[in-house]
Amino acid sequence: MIQFSKVSREFEVGDERVRALRDIDLEIRDGEYAAIMGPSGSGKSTMLNILGLLDRADQGQYFLDNQDTTALTEKKRAALRRQHFGFVFQSFHLVPRMTAAQNVELPLNLDGVSPRERRQRVSDALDAMGLADRARHRPSQLSGGQRQRVAIARAMIMQPGVLLADEPTGNLDSTSGQEVIQALEALNQRGITLIIITHNPVIGERANRRIHMQDGAIEADTVAA
Repeated sequence: MIQFSKVSREFEVGDERVRALRDIDLEIRDGEYAAIMGPSGSGKSTMLNILGLLDRADQGQYFLDNQDTTALTEKKRAALRRQHFGFVFQSFHLVPRMTAAQNVELPLNLDGVSPRERRQRVSDALDAMGLADRARHRPSQLSGGQRQRVAIARAMIMQPGVLLADEPTGNLDSTSGQEVIQALEALNQRGITLIIITHNPVIGERANRRIHMQDGAIEADTVAA
């Protein structure tokens, strides 16, 4: 369960003070499929960064599974982030010199998982994304859609409960984008909470819940019938 209570965030831009988020109240239940939508500058990316514990609110409280994260140390926030969240970004963020398998394996290496378990979990993750035959390919040898599916496999390798996807189809053609969205939705059908940040209404309309933002505030919050 994710809960925002009167969350606000401000930034200095030149001589101006910009309110990126304005008194946001929000609750996202476990297993939901939500799209956070809005034009550029509406506060979507700031919302994602605070949701994923990559940034802090200036005001208000953020509860994650009933734990108030607001005043936690950076070390404790990092531990919660690693435990609860997987991230998928528009530009993939794969390590160019590493193979698909090595990219997926990286979080397991950092977490000290045994080599035998790493191999099995990486194999299962790539297989689930339809990439078993691409395990030894480097990113430059993969299509855009394949790179994004590698990124999804890497995001899920630590078995998080929440997947945050920031414009996950933004750099893809329509066919590859469809494959990526279907892969994300398959994870949601298995119980993963899926939150997609998008300005694309076609992508947003696929979600069960649509949260529309404008000027740092939630303008509308609707659930599909």
